[in-house]
Amino acid sequence: MKKSVNKTNPRLTSLIVMLKDASRTHEAKIWREIAKRLDSPRQNYAEVNISKIRRYANEGETILVPGKVLGSGLLDLPVKVAALNFSESAVSKITGADGTCMTIEELVRDNPTGSRVRILR
Repeated sequence: MKKSVNKTNPRLTSLIVMLKDASRTHEAKIWREIAKRLDSPRQNYAEVNISKIRRYANEGETILVPGKVLGSGLLDLPVKVAALNFSESAVSKITGADGTCMTIEELVRDNPTGSRVRILR
């Protein structure tokens, strides 16, 4: 029998519900995939460094990290990054390169169809 574990973080549970709802209403499979990844155990969350964002980011895209963005590496490209959490050094490096840091909730509100979004993990 599968053990049922509920998330205790109220922000995370409301985010998962919001992502599933956005996936249904806007027919965007990206939000269902992100909800599935956030519903998994926390040890499976993505931890992405700035250097990886620099390597895979293209002009005009938004980078989505279903986990935490860490500050190792250099960033010289202005990118929009949405994530569950950011380290302090990651925020300073992204904003220092004229980029923006946003939550996943803000990204869903700004881009409900999920177009031009790249998922990194």
